[in-house]
Amino acid sequence: MSMSPTSPSLQVTVSSKQILSISLPIALAIMVPQVNFVINNIFLGALSSEALAIGGIIGVYYLIFGVMGQGLNNGLQALISRRAGENRIDEIGVLFSQGVIISLFLSVVGILFTYFVAPSIFHSVLNDTQRADKVIEFLKIRIWGIPFLFIYQMRNALLVGTNQSKFLIIGTATEAIFNIFFDYSLIFGHFGFAAMGLNGAAYASILSEVMGLFVIYLVIHYQKIGARFELFKSFSVQWDYIKLILVQSSPIMMQYMISIISWEFFYILIEHRGEQALAVSNAMRNIFGFFGSFTWAFAATANTMVSNIIGQGLQDEVIPLINKIVKWSIGFALLVCLLLNVFAEPFLSIYGQGEGFMQEGIPVLRVVSFALVLMSIATIWLNAVTGTGQSKINLAIEFLAIIIYIIYAYLTIEYYQLPITIGWVCEIIYWISLLVPSYLYIHSMRWKNKKI
Repeated sequence: MSMSPTSPSLQVTVSSKQILSISLPIALAIMVPQVNFVINNIFLGALSSEALAIGGIIGVYYLIFGVMGQGLNNGLQALISRRAGENRIDEIGVLFSQGVIISLFLSVVGILFTYFVAPSIFHSVLNDTQRADKVIEFLKIRIWGIPFLFIYQMRNALLVGTNQSKFLIIGTATEAIFNIFFDYSLIFGHFGFAAMGLNGAAYASILSEVMGLFVIYLVIHYQKIGARFELFKSFSVQWDYIKLILVQSSPIMMQYMISIISWEFFYILIEHRGEQALAVSNAMRNIFGFFGSFTWAFAATANTMVSNIIGQGLQDEVIPLINKIVKWSIGFALLVCLLLNVFAEPFLSIYGQGEGFMQEGIPVLRVVSFALVLMSIATIWLNAVTGTGQSKINLAIEFLAIIIYIIYAYLTIEYYQLPITIGWVCEIIYWISLLVPSYLYIHSMRWKNKKI
């Protein structure tokens, strides 16, 4: 595969063409790993209903650390985008290298936590001791993929922040292909590999993350991106930039962690309702992730474009830009909502579970489909707040929404023991709770003179 050097403009324009040129490659890049999640769970469902149920708890736990990297990515992306808008190219490589250093440190923290803290947590919160043991065994393998994931996420910040999102799909497609191959080989024992069952999925995920990281850095090299921004010139710690990145990223990281921890809390409540309810909810997580790909892509676009045009001094263009992005986002979300409701049974049948699973899952799916529409609006406005540089405001908004989410989930699922469909309405409440304050803050214009 031959690749030619490219030097795209670092300054964005407020247009639908620009929005789509940034967001669609991101959407594909997000969708591919979500396909991996779905395929993982199809394989686990074929293994056993217990494996599928366990997959939900495992997936959310790993996601807690994954969103730490995503928070670092979003903060770094806003900084790189701002420098791109200001045409301060010399600082982009420095920001990237310091982001990699921070991500490696966070990897060590994640590994140590999983080995020495997580086991006692899972044994205390899960009702089934054997299930807890299987979860812990899996996670002690899976967590070794976190350094590769974190560094991989740093490339997201770089490529999106410098208007080169079209290259994202190369790494993610590589990861997806290898993940399918290794899932099939290691879970069931094909192509000369030993059958590892549930733990095979952990090894498969790590190997695919390694390959995805390797390929994307080949792209960065052959496209001369590394040379243009002097990415690898120096990896010595530069505390001023470390501080700058952490000031911008740490509130977002905390925001995402709080959000996912609350989701893990939700799954623990669901686990108390039995294996089928947990399996249904795991399937919903997959559907949320896959069909939310376009929304998350538009959200990332809002973050980078808002930061970029502020860097250009075009603050008055921020709200018209956000409105344009919202229109595209909600259009895709309404299409998804329609598909999920019309083809609810085919979507759930891929998990290979029984009639009870289908009967319990279809009403939940309809709630999730509506929540996806609300998410398509709320997350754009929330990520626009990130683009303004006001990451502490993001954290405050998230904290308020999570309190409401947790209270509702506990009362409906645990205290009153209502059907899990009613419990899943917490997603609708959550996105409304994010939308309202984000919208009001952007329209207040209090972010207008914020420097990052």
